[in-house]
Amino acid sequence: MKRKLFCEISPLTYAISEKKCVAVRTLQNVLNADSFAKTQTDERLQYVIYKHNSLIRRRLGNVDMRLQENKAVNLSLAAPRINGIIIRPGETFSFWFLVGSLSERKGYKEGLTIFADRPSSGLGGGMCQMTNLIHWMVLHSELDITEHHHHDQIDLFPDFNRTIPFGTGTSIMYNYLDYRFTNNTDITYQLVVYTTQEYLCGELRANKRQQYKYHISAENVFFSRENGIVYRNGDVFRDKIDRRTGEHIEKKLIRKNHARVCYDTSGLEIIDM
Repeated sequence: MKRKLFCEISPLTYAISEKKCVAVRTLQNVLNADSFAKTQTDERLQYVIYKHNSLIRRRLGNVDMRLQENKAVNLSLAAPRINGIIIRPGETFSFWFLVGSLSERKGYKEGLTIFADRPSSGLGGGMCQMTNLIHWMVLHSELDITEHHHHDQIDLFPDFNRTIPFGTGTSIMYNYLDYRFTNNTDITYQLVVYTTQEYLCGELRANKRQQYKYHISAENVFFSRENGIVYRNGDVFRDKIDRRTGEHIEKKLIRKNHARVCYDTSGLEIIDM
């Protein structure tokens, strides 16, 4: 029998482990504070590298819509902490460094979270949608992703108005599971993030054009049944294209999905393996 980790023994040991992780990351952030992007401005850099809007209230299985309404509030509180942030050459963007802790005092509400491979609720829930949006835009840039966590190969919700490939999401938890990217180019970038009544909106801007453009696509997508369990399969590729000539430079596999499906599969076309 596999020995339990300290954090798995009880809710108390989990809470102790979590506080330790938060304290360690806080100390690391203090020591590395000079490298983080901190400057925000209302002025917009000239070139739009990529833009995307994400529907805030999505039908996700049987999830209580109250959590979706609360998520809208949470996103509206976090967005101004990021909106207009400048990421200069050599700087690193850290989601939690900018947004900070989520508390009732700041106005955050109980929203949708993922815990132990299942939908749950928690204070400030919904922040993954923010980092999902940012990650999707960064994938279309020459920025280097330096910290990115996935929901561990699980497919929690049936597709509903999906506009981006499965497997390009993020998993975050204050503050030790962060989303970070570093600007190792000679271009200055800017993130613009804001909410409307319906959408979380984002733009990645820059002070000059990139040499390359990028296209993200999913291939070989299918559902399989293996030992009685249904999985979503597929490959996510990133194509690199010369912006001026249109020459295809590279096609890179960035994600291979084999995710356990956690919802009713009766309407799916499934291949028995």
